[in-house]
Amino acid sequence: MTDDTALIQEPRIWQDEVWTARVVKNEDDDGWAVAMFKTGQVEPALVGPWTMGRDKKNPKPLDGNAFITLVKTASEFVRRSEQQLHASLHQSLSVQGPGGRVTVHLDIEPDEENPSATLRAQDEAGDTLAEWKVDPTFKFNRHTVQAWVDAGLQQPARAGQF
Repeated sequence: MTDDTALIQEPRIWQDEVWTARVVKNEDDDGWAVAMFKTGQVEPALVGPWTMGRDKKNPKPLDGNAFITLVKTASEFVRRSEQQLHASLHQSLSVQGPGGRVTVHLDIEPDEENPSATLRAQDEAGDTLAEWKVDPTFKFNRHTVQAWVDAGLQQPARAGQF
């Protein structure tokens, strides 16, 4: 949106500077759905059912209060999705090592052509004990992490195998 662009606030489409709500025909049945788009995105961030109007044929019109609720719901959905993605790409476990607790991190860098991952061990003071590039499909669980620590933090031969 630019300062010169007027925001649309109509019965089937409503927008602010960040979000656009669009009421669309539900492809799965005879009802209606509302799709929430973040500005600049082609795909909707969230699609959900939308209420039928009084005539039981057309959708209920969008209004300011409904839009505010939809924005809160879509924003929360996007936030949770981002948190879930972050958690899957940045994992950590602590296990007992020969000199005390060792925290092991697996950080995955998603890339469509060349994804990569880094396996890093730190002592209780936060000092790095070892760091290796591993396959992004590295099997990261308590068993493989403990096996890596027990093997002396050597470079893993293959994904999750020591």
